[in-house]
Amino acid sequence: MTDTFMTIRQMCEAYDVTPRTLRFYESKELLFPRREGQKRLYARRDRGRLVLILRGKRFGFSLEQIRQLLELYNPEERNITQLRQTYTVAQERLADMERQRTDLDEAITELKAQLACAEKQLRRLPAEAAE
Repeated sequence: MTDTFMTIRQMCEAYDVTPRTLRFYESKELLFPRREGQKRLYARRDRGRLVLILRGKRFGFSLEQIRQLLELYNPEERNITQLRQTYTVAQERLADMERQRTDLDEAITELKAQLACAEKQLRRLPAEAAE
């Protein structure tokens, strides 16, 4: 085996994923390892794609969005189409995340207020029960 390929075990160790995850990404046409019998061999291109897949998942992109963006890879045009589309999708995702953060901040504030009310009521209970 040359240094240009990694086995599934090496991929799992290097990228902290499971074999099942790698096989799933392969079934979704996100990775295309070379096959030698039952053995999967991952080239540098697969490793680069996996990094992008994991980053996209971390940012909340769907696997279909990631697949579509990866399909736009075209070094002959310096990946301009891919970059533009990725930028657009990332802007939309950032806006969604910021809306979610606002909603979450509001929910946290409301829950804290409810907990404060409940705490006051709980403090009064023993005093009322003693009377």
